[in-house]
Amino acid sequence: MLGRTARGLFWMFRYLERAENTTRLLEAGWRIALTRAGQGANEWESVLTTAGQRAGYTALHGQAAAQPVINYLLRSPDNPSSVLNCVSNARTNARMVRTALSSEVWEAVNECWMAVKQALARPVTDKTLADVLSTIRTTTAVVRGALHGTMLRNEIYNFCRLGTFIERADNTARILDVKYYVLLPTAAFVGTAVDNTQWETILRSVSAERAYSWLNGGEVSAAGIADFLILDRRMPRSIAHCLMKVQENLDHMLAQDPRLPDPRLPCQDRADALVARVTARDISTIFDEGLHEFLDATITDTAALAATIERDFRFYG
Repeated sequence: MLGRTARGLFWMFRYLERAENTTRLLEAGWRIALTRAGQGANEWESVLTTAGQRAGYTALHGQAAAQPVINYLLRSPDNPSSVLNCVSNARTNARMVRTALSSEVWEAVNECWMAVKQALARPVTDKTLADVLSTIRTTTAVVRGALHGTMLRNEIYNFCRLGTFIERADNTARILDVKYYVLLPTAAFVGTAVDNTQWETILRSVSAERAYSWLNGGEVSAAGIADFLILDRRMPRSIAHCLMKVQENLDHMLAQDPRLPDPRLPCQDRADALVARVTARDISTIFDEGLHEFLDATITDTAALAATIERDFRFYG
């Protein structure tokens, strides 16, 4: 496969996942802000920091507040990672690799772009936020469903899935970090009703509240939820699950390619090392070493893995 085609597939699904993940991060910040009346600015600063967009926002708007942050992350033309720009970029990449996609996937991407463009045609308010976030999540999920239902399990599919899981692992780490490291007002709140409510909000933001309840009988604890979202391989948005899927898709794709002179590439070795680093720990070890430090290292290592994939597969053009 040409590197340019691989790049288009990889980034098409990274952009779609990023759009959905931004809505989840916004929802997490919005719901947590509702539990801490009078301290809302801290939450929105935290959301911007976690999304890696605080500097760009501050240069344009200064102090963080709900409405400007929401609209900056969802629809600002000055924000390269806004949801509107992400969906537009996903559609551009899909058009570039259209011959590699089934007609159903292309149509789903195009319909996603039209629906999101319409939903974000006007500034988002408190009254419209929930509907807008739902539209984004639903339309991106339709693209993912079309991929699963209509595409051959070949290198095209593998590159799509690599983009999805790289982005998703990064996002789960960021959503956890926005709660534990930045939003918790003080250590005195650990274990209180405020703390538990915020952890439940994190579960809802990754559509995991019911699954967690099934496994834990409704018992809410910081360690239990962190373990579920970091280490539980059954949870499709856990960090361990996402990194293992990156590893699996790389191995599957390269096992099918007899042209490679070396049976392994550097990106495989890096993926193996990252999976081993995450799965070799239990949650108590992660907490003892520092949850924020662990999440920060995971974000950095995931970005390095993505860069290695791009170099190994010559994502030129």
